[in-house]
Amino acid sequence: MMTLYSGITCPFSHRCRFVLFEKGMDFEIKDIDVFDKPEDLAVMNPYNQVPVLVERDLILYESNIINEYIDERFPHPQLMPADPVQRGRGRLVLFRLEKELFVHVKTLEDPTASSKAQAAAREAITQGLTMIAPAFAKNKYVLGEEFSMIDVALAPLLWRLDHYGIKLGKNAAPLFKSAERVFQRPAFIDALTPAEKAMRR
Repeated sequence: MMTLYSGITCPFSHRCRFVLFEKGMDFEIKDIDVFDKPEDLAVMNPYNQVPVLVERDLILYESNIINEYIDERFPHPQLMPADPVQRGRGRLVLFRLEKELFVHVKTLEDPTASSKAQAAAREAITQGLTMIAPAFAKNKYVLGEEFSMIDVALAPLLWRLDHYGIKLGKNAAPLFKSAERVFQRPAFIDALTPAEKAMRR
């Protein structure tokens, strides 16, 4: 059985919980307080961060790597596109999300970051999301009509916008519509911790 070491409010852990519930498989979640980490976390992950997935003698870290492994190990429902071309495009989108949005999420999650750095991170996320929002006017999800791993990757950020103090304008309406579609998925709801539920009232 898989065990996920997961931060209670960590957006990257949230991604992995979402995929595990989406697959409907047997797994165990071990909640980790990211401000009081157990000593064995640094043994499993040299970066001393969550999430970490353990299955027998396999230890994985980094949320996108974990989620692709789960998707390949348990292919139903498939979350990465089946077509190699589409899968390549999907991986590129995941890479860009990390480089252009989630690098700033890490700043917002860092209690040692200065208020100036956090303000710059909010601005960068606002600009990034505003830029991609029009694409959702034609699509139900990031890649089109089908829910995919890219929606999984983006959802924890969209869930936390109020929590992070990020305000988007009216032209982000298509993005919000797609986000609400994802938030209504049973797996997304099941994956939320009580602390994450409290981020949106």
